[in-house]
Amino acid sequence: MENGCAESTPPRPKVGVAVFLLNGNKVLLGRRLSPVGYNTFALPGGHLEFGESFEECGAREVREETGLDSDKVEFLTAINNVMVPERVHVVCVLLRATIPPGQNTVPQNLEPDKCGGWDWYDWDNLPNPLFGPLEDALRSGLNPFPPKLLLS
Repeated sequence: MENGCAESTPPRPKVGVAVFLLNGNKVLLGRRLSPVGYNTFALPGGHLEFGESFEECGAREVREETGLDSDKVEFLTAINNVMVPERVHVVCVLLRATIPPGQNTVPQNLEPDKCGGWDWYDWDNLPNPLFGPLEDALRSGLNPFPPKLLLS
């Protein structure tokens, strides 16, 4: 028994935050090395800490994982991810952010035990396989790029 609960009790959901870090028409993705989603491409992100806003968490995770700063961090949507075989349930908050003007855009791999490396990918030519929750969000029509203003 863990925490006074039988092992058959499902684990509680966690809150994850992932960031579509945008640079022109490109998005930053890294190859996961953790058991859940091993060898798939995913956004920078992690778990929400106590008292942290979604935006603070997203900016912190991007910095901790890539060494890059983020600008204009904003909420896009939240998705419910239940990965049954892994017994993982994450409510994932998806954010959008950009690189601050004048910043170096070369990401560092600051967590090599969790990520095989970061790279910028053209939105119209994303790598495969994508991390399941990311693929599900994109399949549902999510586009992290702000709509262009129509000029009359």
